[in-house]
Amino acid sequence: MFNPEFLTSDSEAAGSNSLIQYLQEQSPDVLQRVARSASGDIQDIIRHNVQGLLGMLPGEHFDVKITASRDHLAGLLASAMMTGYFLRQMEQRMELEASLIADGDLDADPGELKL
Repeated sequence: MFNPEFLTSDSEAAGSNSLIQYLQEQSPDVLQRVARSASGDIQDIIRHNVQGLLGMLPGEHFDVKITASRDHLAGLLASAMMTGYFLRQMEQRMELEASLIADGDLDADPGELKL
C-alpha cells in the first residue's frame, strides 16, 4: 500500500519541505503502520477518486498507460493525502456520534457544528 522509496527523491523541493523531511526520518515500519491504519472504506474511496481522475478503462481489455509530469503527479498525491486525512476525520466523527447515540448522550439531531 505504501512505498517509502518515493520519499528518497533528490529533488530540491524535498529539501525545503518539512513534511518530506519528517517522513524521511521515520522508519519504514512506522510508515507502513500508519498506511495500514486507514480503513477499507477510506482506501476504497481514495482508490475510486484516483481512478476517476486518471480514467477507469478496464485493464483486461485495454493496455492503459498514464503519463504525468512530476509536478502533476505530486499534486495528485497531495490531493489523495488530503482526501485521506479528511475522510479519516469524518470517519472518527461518525464513530464518535454512533457511540454517543448508543450511550444515549446525543439527541437525534446533533445540531450545528461549532468550531
